[in-house]
Amino acid sequence: MSRETTETYCCGILTISDKGSRGERQDTSGPQLREQLGAAGPYIISKYAIVADDPTAITATLTNWCDRQGLDLILTTGGTGVSPSDQTPETTRPLLDKEIPGISEMMRMASFQKTAHAVLSRGVAGIRKRCLIINLPGSERAARENLETILPGLAHAIYKIKGGSKDCGS
Repeated sequence: MSRETTETYCCGILTISDKGSRGERQDTSGPQLREQLGAAGPYIISKYAIVADDPTAITATLTNWCDRQGLDLILTTGGTGVSPSDQTPETTRPLLDKEIPGISEMMRMASFQKTAHAVLSRGVAGIRKRCLIINLPGSERAARENLETILPGLAHAIYKIKGGSKDCGS
């Protein structure tokens, strides 16, 4: 077995929602992602939080989880639409060392096959230090479908980000 298939990855799920952070709405997308990612294989969910659609709170959580906690993967859910309060992509993008547009493009393309509203999704994906950060939509269904789309390539992406030397075509 290769290192890529035997290593486990520490992950965090960050729900970004004003109502969720105030307890006015139950978070369904975060727990869905936790269950889905946990069932997918080499992922250990070690962090979960709900924060408001506030750039300071989002930045503090993402930088703490990447820089201090050393997570390998962070999935955010929420704040990727066009509402005035949606600020997740604008907050995430400056924190990234490298953007990976193919991840977001693939999610939007797959989502568009199901709903024309997918064109309104603005999530970004990229690398901070050795952590992959991916913005997912806030609805439980859209978050699940988007993760399904990219899940087959996640372990390999994280392996490569952490310095894995196995060829991509292997």
